[in-house]
Amino acid sequence: MKKVLIVNPFGIGDVLFTTPLIAALKRREPGISISFVGNARTAPFLRNDPRLDRVFSYERDEFVAVYKRSPWQFLLKWKAFTAELYAGHFDTAFDLSMGSPVGAALMLAGIPARVGYDYKGRGRWLTRKVPLKGYEGRHVAAHYLDLLEPHPGNEDRMALFVPEADKAWAGEFMARHGLGDNAFIVMFPGGGASWGQGAGMKRWPPEGYARLAEKIIERSKCPIILMGDQSELELCRHVAGSASSPLVAVADPTSLTRAAALMRRARCAVVNDGGPLHVGVACGARTVSIFGPVDPVVYGPYPPGKDHRVVTKGLPCQPCYRNFRVSGCDHQSCLRTLTMDEVYRALEEFVS
Repeated sequence: MKKVLIVNPFGIGDVLFTTPLIAALKRREPGISISFVGNARTAPFLRNDPRLDRVFSYERDEFVAVYKRSPWQFLLKWKAFTAELYAGHFDTAFDLSMGSPVGAALMLAGIPARVGYDYKGRGRWLTRKVPLKGYEGRHVAAHYLDLLEPHPGNEDRMALFVPEADKAWAGEFMARHGLGDNAFIVMFPGGGASWGQGAGMKRWPPEGYARLAEKIIERSKCPIILMGDQSELELCRHVAGSASSPLVAVADPTSLTRAAALMRRARCAVVNDGGPLHVGVACGARTVSIFGPVDPVVYGPYPPGKDHRVVTKGLPCQPCYRNFRVSGCDHQSCLRTLTMDEVYRALEEFVS
């Protein structure tokens, strides 16, 4: 296993869950060469990882769109992607895509050992198939480590590498707003982008964030910074406008690594279940995360610890997201009935 390719075309959290696998591979075989196939959102921060020799970008939706326009153009695009992988001369591939098209591309790329999940019979092109119905009972990162034989038997932290330029940006931002280290709190009222139009199902209502910010400022005078990407600008503005205390609203931090640079210097980050949570955990920030339909045992902070608090309502129907599907919920009580005081109790020690 001299040249390894890891394929994970999913969201930010899923890709960060793969970083303990990278660490385990490097520890097992220090001279190994590892490359990664991510998507357009994850490839930029993966390129900062010094343990990776090359990062490819693969967008499933882009391939589907090309196919709808022209099957012939799709074949040409697929051939070019396969040829790019073939040129890498990889010995082993870890395919986390759970899709037969990627498995076929890895086979056509001449990779002799192809390890991955046989989800719904889609692992037909793999040379070692691990049966999978869904991730349950243990964290996704632990499931990924199961693909290694023998099992590494330890828990590596997730890792996100922040460039020096982004650390400098965070310092300049803090100086501009008169903020010191460990003297402010970051809130991400958005997140969950990998769920597409269903992202709202993973988000605590914005009014909850507004009331929480008011209480934090009242109790500790601790400044609040609202963050999100460009698509969440209006959400951040809504939270800021709903709060009676002035907040520092920051949308579009340009990159995930800039957000990470600021989070790691904050007192803590309050986040929904989603990518910002795992960015915070991976960069070493304290986190308070709010979970609704998803099981935090499987998708929560990894590894869990005293610096990471998880808040759930604890309803009998939680979690309702299982085997990559949400049950037919029409009330979202797990998030809508979660009170500001319940969330505040989880972060009170961090605030004080």
